[in-house]
Amino acid sequence: MTPTEDLVRLGLSSPRTLAVLSLSDWDLLIRQARSAGVLGRLQALLEQTGLLDQVPAAPRNHLEAARKVALSRERIVRWEIYCIQRALASLPTEVVLLKGAAYILANLPPAGGRLQSDVDILVPKSEIHAVESALLGHGWKNLKFDKYDQRYYRRWMHELPPLYHPQRGTVVDVHHNILPETSRLRPSPEKLLQAAEFIAGTHFKRLCAADMVLHTSAHMFQDGDLERGLRELGDLDGLLRAFGVESGFWRGLLDRAVEMDLHRPLFYALRYSRRFLQTPVPENVIVASKEWEPPALVLGLMDRLVTRALVPKHSTTATFGTDIARWLLYVRSHWLRMPPFLLARHLLHQAVRGLFPNRSGTLP
Repeated sequence: MTPTEDLVRLGLSSPRTLAVLSLSDWDLLIRQARSAGVLGRLQALLEQTGLLDQVPAAPRNHLEAARKVALSRERIVRWEIYCIQRALASLPTEVVLLKGAAYILANLPPAGGRLQSDVDILVPKSEIHAVESALLGHGWKNLKFDKYDQRYYRRWMHELPPLYHPQRGTVVDVHHNILPETSRLRPSPEKLLQAAEFIAGTHFKRLCAADMVLHTSAHMFQDGDLERGLRELGDLDGLLRAFGVESGFWRGLLDRAVEMDLHRPLFYALRYSRRFLQTPVPENVIVASKEWEPPALVLGLMDRLVTRALVPKHSTTATFGTDIARWLLYVRSHWLRMPPFLLARHLLHQAVRGLFPNRSGTLP
């Protein structure tokens, strides 16, 4: 059988090969997939390929339980979207759903088995305060009370501080862009909004196909640390498989990546989704993306870090090297997110807060 750390990747990339697993292999796979947050997705893939009935009874029970949990989370998200619609009904703002909420409402493949309860939305920056006021007026509360946190989000980030609904226990993240204001890459929010498409039968929009892929790529390889890397890579795989059959998608994706200043994250996304999940990216697209390849030393380091980080966060796969890789990718994400002086100031504030958790620790 494959090494233990490859079981989840095997299930996500080639569910048909799981037929040869022993019960002990299934036991390990279930535990690893649950820790990686992809057990529901694994169930969805097995169901889509007609293989669920071939899974032994004991692991199938766990898969079915994961399906029920995912469906429950989906109902929560759908209700939260309805509540957002009701709260913003008096505003002229066109609201774009991001990530999981968009997958669910647009019935896209990554929605299958995905665990989430939060909703991310994108609105024009000029209207973000009106949107915030409307949500606060309908019961949402600020989740961040520290003055530094408020300033950090409002001055430097691409979103408001998270809004929490105390009765429903849900969180809404209101974005005005997909990367921070201080990020080294600056995709145009105006272009994102202009290209967004209405989701059939709803009052909401989603990003266009290329922008959905670019957003996930940027979240993974520009603004993220890969803690939930397998889930996000699975999202990428699902999007690319769904949109890749559309005429002109791949050429449009490459062109849009350049236009939106997101070609380097896309390079990594195509490279690693193909490597780890066998995503069917055309060879000519891979060749074209090599134009955005980083220097050999950087690429070699990224290959090592991503390979180590893209394993389930589980005792059977966790190693000292895995923790180091995740930490270095976390540091990298902050380095790309902020200029050096601001980053140093932010890290100093976080250190002070850690030393004095009962005080605000706010820097002037």
